[in-house]
Amino acid sequence: MNRLAKFAIILLAVAFVGSAACAAASDEPPKPSPAVDHAIQTLFGVHEISESVISPDGRRVAWVESLSGKNGAPSPNSAIYVADWKSAAAPQRITAAASGAAAREGQVVWSPDSKSIAFFSDAAHAGQSQLYVTDFTGAPHQLTHVKGDISAPLWSPDGKTISFLYIENAPRAAGPLAAETRDEGVVGVKNFEQRLALVDVASSKLRQISPADMYVYEYDWSPDSQKIVGTAAHGNGDNNWWIAKIYIFDATRDSAPQPIFQSDWQIATPKWSPDGQSVAFIGGLMSDEGSVGGDIFTIPANSPSTEARDVTPGIKASAISLQWSADSHSISFSEIADGRTGIASVNLDSGEVSTLYAGDEHLGSGFGVGISLSRDGKIAGIIRQSFSMPPEVWAGPIGDWKQVTHINSGLHPAWGKAESLHWTTDIGSVQGWLIYPANYDPSKKYGLVVDVHGGPAAANLQNWPSRRNYALALPAAGYFVLLPNPRGSYGAGEAFTRANIKDFGYGDFKDIMAGVDAAIASQPIDPNRLGITGWSYGGYMSMWAVTQTHRFRAAVIGAGLADWLSYYGENSIDKWMTFYFGDTVYNDPAVYAKSAPITFIKNVQTPSLIVVGDSDGECPPPQSYEFWHALVTLGVPAQFVIYPHEGHGFVNPAHSRDVALRAIAWFNSRLQ
Repeated sequence: MNRLAKFAIILLAVAFVGSAACAAASDEPPKPSPAVDHAIQTLFGVHEISESVISPDGRRVAWVESLSGKNGAPSPNSAIYVADWKSAAAPQRITAAASGAAAREGQVVWSPDSKSIAFFSDAAHAGQSQLYVTDFTGAPHQLTHVKGDISAPLWSPDGKTISFLYIENAPRAAGPLAAETRDEGVVGVKNFEQRLALVDVASSKLRQISPADMYVYEYDWSPDSQKIVGTAAHGNGDNNWWIAKIYIFDATRDSAPQPIFQSDWQIATPKWSPDGQSVAFIGGLMSDEGSVGGDIFTIPANSPSTEARDVTPGIKASAISLQWSADSHSISFSEIADGRTGIASVNLDSGEVSTLYAGDEHLGSGFGVGISLSRDGKIAGIIRQSFSMPPEVWAGPIGDWKQVTHINSGLHPAWGKAESLHWTTDIGSVQGWLIYPANYDPSKKYGLVVDVHGGPAAANLQNWPSRRNYALALPAAGYFVLLPNPRGSYGAGEAFTRANIKDFGYGDFKDIMAGVDAAIASQPIDPNRLGITGWSYGGYMSMWAVTQTHRFRAAVIGAGLADWLSYYGENSIDKWMTFYFGDTVYNDPAVYAKSAPITFIKNVQTPSLIVVGDSDGECPPPQSYEFWHALVTLGVPAQFVIYPHEGHGFVNPAHSRDVALRAIAWFNSRLQ
C-alpha cells in the first residue's frame, strides 16, 4: 500500500458509516436547529421525477418517480406510471417486480404506435437492469438477459426493434460521475466499450452492431429503420465524449460505421429528420458529458460533410434538447435563457426563431431535458418546478398544460422567496438568483453565501432543491443565498459560454463578485458576513475566491480543483481541458498555472471546509489534499472530509446529509 493510500484511510471521516476519522474531523456535525432540520428534511423529502414522456399520439404520459425508503429516507428504487392526461382516472403503475416488491425502473420509451412502452428494470436481479416491454394488458415481458450496463432504449420507427447502449460486463455504472474503479497492479487505460445493441421484439434475439473498439454516446434511428446516426469515439469512453464524431451505423448488416461529421467543439443529441435528408444536433462548448447546451446545427444525412449549418446563430440562449417537426421544415427545442428554461422553434426555411413558451419555472428534472413532444409537436409531457413549486408532471398543449401528479403537494419551501437579479460587468448583463432568508425581516441584517454552480458550462435554474443542494438549507439558518450565472454559463448565447476560455478565475470571478455587490446594494446584507461554496467548478471557484479576496469569512469547498497542472495528470477526463485552455499542460503550462489556486495559496486567510468522494474521477481527492495541506501548513483553519465509495456525484443519502450538516455548522460558526 502506498503512502497516499494509507493517508486516505487515516483521513476518512464520515458520519453514519463508522469510518475511521482524523482528529480534525472526527466528531459528528453539530445537531441542527429545528428550522434547519426542517429545511434539510424538505430537501430530502422531495419525490424526484426523472422522466416525463408523452406518447407519440399525445394521449398518454408516462413518468418515473423516486420511491422512499425506511423512515421516508431517499431510496435508489423508482416507479413507472402511465396516465391518460385528459382523464380523471388514477394512473396505472407499470412494474416488472413482484407484487409489493421494489426495483430500479425507468428510461421509458413509447412504441411508435403508442400502444406499448419499453423500460429498464432490475426486478429480476438487483443491480442488473434488463429490458422489458408491456402493452398494458398483462405482466411486462422481459426481452434481455444481459450482464453489464444498459441505457438509452429507443424503438425503431417500424416498431420491430428496440435499440439500447450496452457495456458488456461493465464493472461499474457508466459515465464520469460514477465512482471510479481503483487502479491496482499494472496501470493502463481501461476501455469499456459502450456499443449499440438491437433486440428483435418478436424473437428477443440480441445483436451488437457497433465495433468492439468504439464507444457510442447518443443516437437516433433513420425514419426507414435501416440506419442509426450516433456520436461515438474510439478509446476511453469517459474521456472521449468531448472529441466524438457523428457516424452512421447500418442496422441491417455488419459493416463499418461511416463518419459523416467532426466538429471543432462538442456534439450532442443527434436527431434524424423525418424526411431522411438531414441530421440535426446541438453543438458548442460543453464542459461535462450530459450537460448539453449550444446552438442547433444541421448536416446532410447521406454523405460526409465538412461544414454544418448553424440554424440558430446569435440566439441569446442555449439549446438543450431538440425535436424535428413532422414535415422536416422546423425544429422545436428547449432552451436555457436568462436563468430560465423555455420552448422555442426555428423555421429552417426562413431562419426565424419563435418563442413557444417562456415561464417563471424550470421545465425538466434537475438540469435534464425539459420537454417531450407528441409526433405532431402539439402536445407536451413535462416536469414543471421552481424554487416555490416542487416538481410535478404536467401534460397538454404547449403552455396550456394540465397537472397530472400531486406527489409533492405536501412540500412547502423552507426558504424565502427567490428573485432574478441582474448586474453589469465588462461582458454585459449577468444574471443570478437571490434566495431570501426564511421569515425575512427587512429591518435586520443578514449574512450572504454565494453558491457557484458546476460546469462551468451549466446554469443555476429555477429548480426545487434536492438533497444534493445543501446551500438551499442555509436560508433557514438566516442567510441570503446568491446563485450566479457568470460568463461560461449557459443561458446568454454561445459567445457568453465561451467567454472564459483561457480565462478561468478572471472574468468569471469578476462576474461573481459584481453579483455579490449587487446583492448587497439591493438587500440588507452585512458585507462582513460573506461565505462561498460550490461543487466541481463551483468548488474550484471557491478555492480560487479565497486566494483572490479576503471578503469571504468562510468557505465550503466540494470536489474542488487546486492545481490545474497536477490535475491534468490525475483526472480521468482530461480531453475537456484543451478546449478551455487551448493546449495541453505539457505544451503550455503557463496558461494552466495562471488560473490555479495553488499559485496564489499564500494569500488565503479564509477558514475552509473541504469535502470530496474518495473515488471521484472528475475532481480527484489529491486536489483537495493539496489545498487542505497548504491551509494547514499556513495556519488557516481547515477541515477535510473524504466520503468512501463516492464518485463525483454522491449516491449515499447519509453522505449528502452529513455534507449539509457540516456546511451549515461551518458557516454558522463564522458568519453569525
